[in-house]
Amino acid sequence: MSTLTLGKALNAGLRKAMENDPKVLVMGEDVGKLGGVFRITDGLQKDFGEERVIDTPLAESGIVGTAIGLALRGYRPVVEIQFDGFVFPAADQIITQLAKMRMRSLGALELPVVVRIPCGGGIGAVEHHSESPEAYFTHTAGLRVVACSNPLDAYSMIQQAVASPDPVIFFEPKRRYWDKAEVDTDAGAADWTPLHRAAVVRPGEHATLLAYGPAVKTCLEAAGAAAEEGRELEVIDLRSLNPLDIGTATDSVNRTGRCVVVHEAPVFNGYGAELAARITEKCFYRLESPVLRVGGFSTPYPPSRIEDHYLPDLDRILDAVDRTFAW
Repeated sequence: MSTLTLGKALNAGLRKAMENDPKVLVMGEDVGKLGGVFRITDGLQKDFGEERVIDTPLAESGIVGTAIGLALRGYRPVVEIQFDGFVFPAADQIITQLAKMRMRSLGALELPVVVRIPCGGGIGAVEHHSESPEAYFTHTAGLRVVACSNPLDAYSMIQQAVASPDPVIFFEPKRRYWDKAEVDTDAGAADWTPLHRAAVVRPGEHATLLAYGPAVKTCLEAAGAAAEEGRELEVIDLRSLNPLDIGTATDSVNRTGRCVVVHEAPVFNGYGAELAARITEKCFYRLESPVLRVGGFSTPYPPSRIEDHYLPDLDRILDAVDRTFAW
């Protein structure tokens, strides 16, 4: 076992994937000599060379378009989008080409491309550097969309994403890059939670918190505070947004009777709306109150000095839990 930060776990996972398959390439802005702005690819170019760890021009559409061409030639590109808000110039390539190619070719063509996107706020940055664009991609059929929340999942999920025959949008919670945990770097696929399976990260009986990515730790903190007052909250890390492991979520809500969905993206038309609809549909006769959502506001991401007012925190989550008991 090694104690790794989430960022170092991603680095170790990428390294392992590149060692296991010479067709795996890493490409993006400053991923080579610099090692990425968050140093996730630190040391990879030194060890694997400039032909496998490629510093690209500042052109996201060109980066993803090139990755699509490489995938068609048998490679497995891992693309880094430097910040979440920079993915939108590449949206045409991702939505129009990457997501559609397998269906367009009647299954004859596979595009095993991973698009890594550091996501979310909490680092004191401005708009375009603190976005949560997951709903755009979960709405796009043909893409797998996953979000890690801790070092162990970061290590295993990035390798599983690279091995996938389908394109994967891989969200990384940048505010959690420095969180540490023990990771068994000798473990293999048989030891890991499957890529598209949710995980119960804290059991409870009184209400269910559904979260993913950076919001999972916030929910765990809220559950810890609630426990001091005698209320046990079950926290589920969804891990995969598309496909969604709805069974793990509904099993929990059918037991607890209450559900709060938490994410950093704006609540209006956010991913939580789909979760709330699914839970209401499948757990209707077991719900004791409506499914509530806690998230960002319907505004552009605010200046860093007031981002704490924008992001879901412990108090807002616990307030929503209290409201589920008020019905």
